[in-house]
Amino acid sequence: MPHVSSTHNSRLQHAMRLVASSRDRRKAGRCVLEGEHLVSVYLARAGLPELLIVVAERMEDPGMQAIAAQVPPTDVLIVPTKVFSQLGALPAAVGVLAVVATPSGELSAPRRFHLLLEDVQDPGNVGTILRTAAAAGVEQVLLSKHSAFAWAPKVLRAAQGAHFLTAIAENVDLQSWVRQFRAGGGQIVATVPNGGQNLFTSILRAPLAIAIGNEGGGLTQALLDTVDAKLTIPMPGGMESLNVSAAAAITMFEVVRQGVAASQSDVRSTCE
Repeated sequence: MPHVSSTHNSRLQHAMRLVASSRDRRKAGRCVLEGEHLVSVYLARAGLPELLIVVAERMEDPGMQAIAAQVPPTDVLIVPTKVFSQLGALPAAVGVLAVVATPSGELSAPRRFHLLLEDVQDPGNVGTILRTAAAAGVEQVLLSKHSAFAWAPKVLRAAQGAHFLTAIAENVDLQSWVRQFRAGGGQIVATVPNGGQNLFTSILRAPLAIAIGNEGGGLTQALLDTVDAKLTIPMPGGMESLNVSAAAAITMFEVVRQGVAASQSDVRSTCE
């Protein structure tokens, strides 16, 4: 495994550009995975990274050794803490990062349980929703054109490996997809802050898709006009609305409670 003591290494410089620039990540079709947990999930579910960078001072850790042992030695760079700290905003405590090809995110055939995100723009919200979706057995998450980039570092950090536990498709024409989904017998429901059916007394069935809207404006009227039902979470405490990721979590786990969600064995990885 090559030991790199400065930032003059060409592969290290390429990784630094990817960490620092979303434009470079999109242009190269690459994303950066930070931390032992996220890299481990990728290795288990998706395959080998193109490049693994490990802090030299962490190489005595059993977990780090296990990660490095799975990657060809020529694709591993061992760097001192002071060099790793220059990769960007990453703290040296992260210990490891991997450069991987960004999955294509192509639409697949409709499945049992879907989540639609229309213009959800905060990366932290998108990542948290993806993490909850994976936990709830959502098989495919579809994001509209103006949603946050699913493979941005902040989204990846918040999702904690969920990207490799559920299928993700971006830049989707949600209205067109909903029409086709309903024509095939699917049920599409939308979350609205008020005026909808009580979520907890509604009857949900598979195949099912839940539509979640923008943090400020909610779902567009055009998409609302295509759904089978509008659902509202009862809030006896008097709040007007919930954070979008909280509302999404409550709704998805109501699907689980009703027994509609897919079992874990049915959930497919984006990279399988």
